[in-house]
Amino acid sequence: MEGTRIKVRARKKARIEIIPLIDVIFFLLATFVLFTLSLNRIQSVPVDLPFAAPPDKSTPPETKDNVTIQVSDQGNLYWNKELFDVDELPARLEQFCKQTSSPRVLVAGDDRAKWGVTVKVLDEVRKAKIEKVSMETRTRPTGK
Repeated sequence: MEGTRIKVRARKKARIEIIPLIDVIFFLLATFVLFTLSLNRIQSVPVDLPFAAPPDKSTPPETKDNVTIQVSDQGNLYWNKELFDVDELPARLEQFCKQTSSPRVLVAGDDRAKWGVTVKVLDEVRKAKIEKVSMETRTRPTGK
């Protein structure tokens, strides 16, 4: 009797199928392309943005109704280029309100001015009931 032979199948090696991987990549690419193309069709709300008009050259920047309070980096205050003490601010603002019919204050600072002192100045201006207050957005040299 001859032995019966059992056929053993050869094991298949594991392979990475590249074609399904390419299909998935193309699907993702097509999805992102279509999404970015649809971004142009998104409706938006029209917004009228404000713009700054240049200052009127006919009126001088400093009149008797205007005062500029500048804060320096060491906490010093300047009232129209005149150095004064922080403790004098309430009295000066009160006197300024008595002298002018519509007082206006411009708060300025040099490039290293402390925000805390600036807030104190704004608080004193608010306490003096001055409603026309502006903050200068550009820095200027100290005392100028």
